[in-house]
Amino acid sequence: MIAEELGPPRWRGRRHRLEVWYATLTDSATGDGYWLHHEVVAPTVGDPYAHGWAAIFPADGAPSLHRFARCPVTFPGDRANWFEAGEVVVGPGHLWGRAGDVEWDLRFADRSPPLFTFPAWAWERELLPAAQVVPWPTARFEGRFGDVELGDARGALARIYGHGNAERWAWLHGDLGDGDVVEVVAAAPRRRGPVALPPLPMVQLRVGGRVWPRRPLMAAGLGRARVALPRWSATLRSRRHRLTVKVLVPPEASVSLGYTDPDGASATCINSERASAQITLEVYDGGWRTERNWALDGTAHTEVGTRP
Repeated sequence: MIAEELGPPRWRGRRHRLEVWYATLTDSATGDGYWLHHEVVAPTVGDPYAHGWAAIFPADGAPSLHRFARCPVTFPGDRANWFEAGEVVVGPGHLWGRAGDVEWDLRFADRSPPLFTFPAWAWERELLPAAQVVPWPTARFEGRFGDVELGDARGALARIYGHGNAERWAWLHGDLGDGDVVEVVAAAPRRRGPVALPPLPMVQLRVGGRVWPRRPLMAAGLGRARVALPRWSATLRSRRHRLTVKVLVPPEASVSLGYTDPDGASATCINSERASAQITLEVYDGGWRTERNWALDGTAHTEVGTRP
């Protein structure tokens, strides 16, 4: 499946659905981080609506969060753009809009193939409560965001579709350089009784064009994740490789906001596009030894979600 097939909306008018397009990027010139979040909510009770926000994370100052107003939304049909909410639009290769007093007009492109953090069949067949996919995992952005002209901003444009948010979760997008990238979603399903399941790490690591693990859902069963603030971590292993991810979510470079699921349940999200991460890949050849190590200082994109 190619990236262009993953951009259009999946929602077809059914209730109890949540659909998201989100972009995160870092300005190569300044180190500033940016987050654009667009979502369609089809509540269990009530009318569907579209809304979202823009956040700016300066390298030398406090972040700011700007929301755009909730708008009614109808079944998308055959419209050219993927997401529309008043002045805010997501379309093929283009994001533009306004939230409060902040405007943006960005173009994006990526020649690399999509990353399926969840299996492709989970996205295509909607067999899980929700799934995430990254159609443009090493995107390059250019254009205007607020008062800043971006000439070479690096990041990704990702998608979520399903019935709502997890019980708790942690997410990481890391540009490792030279086209290499890591994506982690460590999530626990919504609690439906007295037993709370632990979060499982869904991981895709692309290095030199090769992706590991090949079967992220099966590999997640051998993984461990600790979802907490200001630090969270995840470990995943196969017969020959072990990946350890440690993330620091700096409170002074984070924003907090509430999410609302289609069934009305609430969650709290802490997001930072100026986080730090240590990623270590080990190989087993009679003992574990470090094969690759990456340190991201202020360029990791991350989020931690909890209930309520």
